[in-house]
Amino acid sequence: MYKLNVISHFSSAHKLEDYDGKCKNLHGHNWKVRVTVQCDKTDKIGLAIDFGIIKKYLKEIIDKLDHQYLNELDYFKDTNPTSENIAKFVFEEFSKKINDENCRTSEIEIWESEKSSVIYFE
Repeated sequence: MYKLNVISHFSSAHKLEDYDGKCKNLHGHNWKVRVTVQCDKTDKIGLAIDFGIIKKYLKEIIDKLDHQYLNELDYFKDTNPTSENIAKFVFEEFSKKINDENCRTSEIEIWESEKSSVIYFE
């Protein structure tokens, strides 16, 4: 069993609906994202999955979020764009791209600040 990690970043704005705190106001973050892919075995040359594939798929998802007002994206129209829900969104989107008989999304970690993160896994 192997776990591979790739880290990326994006910037976006959001506000939390029905929240009694300062985050109910429009504000932004420089987010950090770590995707962990779990694979059962390696291929004949010793790769579980090429890091380039993980980076490509993660970039496709990050491009949907980068420099966006998250509340206006379809996924977040009826879902509060909390760190937890952003992590779940990335997990679901990444799983659609990567999951096969050998590899699957293990977890997504999202940092909204240097000291605060959330991990989503199933």
